[in-house]
Amino acid sequence: MRLALLHARYQLLEILRVPIAVVGSMFFPAAAMLFFVVPFAGDDPVGATYATAAMVTFAVLSANVFQYGIGVAEDRDQPWNPYTRTLPAGPGPRLAGRILAGLALTYLAMLPVVVIAAVATAARVSPVQFLLGAVGVAAVSVPFTLLGLAIGYSLPSKAAIVVAQVIFFPLAFGGGLLSGPDDAPGFVKVIAPYLPSRGAVELMWAAVTDWRPDPVALGMLGVWIVALAGLAGWAYRRDEGRRFS
Repeated sequence: MRLALLHARYQLLEILRVPIAVVGSMFFPAAAMLFFVVPFAGDDPVGATYATAAMVTFAVLSANVFQYGIGVAEDRDQPWNPYTRTLPAGPGPRLAGRILAGLALTYLAMLPVVVIAAVATAARVSPVQFLLGAVGVAAVSVPFTLLGLAIGYSLPSKAAIVVAQVIFFPLAFGGGLLSGPDDAPGFVKVIAPYLPSRGAVELMWAAVTDWRPDPVALGMLGVWIVALAGLAGWAYRRDEGRRFS
């Protein structure tokens, strides 16, 4: 654990040296909250609460896909990365440290959304629901972390930037993160249960409201986690083999 925390500290320092990276991960969810939630659902306690949970999921998706997808790919181009792979501690502490740092930045990315919801909308949750939502953030970040790692370890940095951007918006829109639970367009309602973003937002809605998650969406979320874990593991082993072959 000590080595994992050391790697996490290193990762955070590297990211904080480029503040625009942190600002970017906070800006898009906050902007979506200001432009799409506050004007249209801000006065409705129920609608604002559902919308805030969706925007929190949006922030988790954005932070993890871009942070891991682009960050890992860029790190692979640096001479420091192959050196750390030769250290006797192995890949475990390095990967754990990266995930801990990513989780810290994920919570940071959702902070503006929570503040905007508290001061500019009628969204309200109980203390228990707030704690469940905070725990839910860590849970729903799992598939998006794995997706980012799969992108980062399988593609060069220039390609990873494009792929992360191409994947991000369809996942957000197709999963229903930009609409209410029952307000999505017809074709979104058809495809949403089969996307990991839908299962993630269903969990967040269940944490902070009385929403009952769709079993199909939760089942597919589990399928996505297993599939993305396999893909990320394959990409890492392939990258490892290329560097030491």
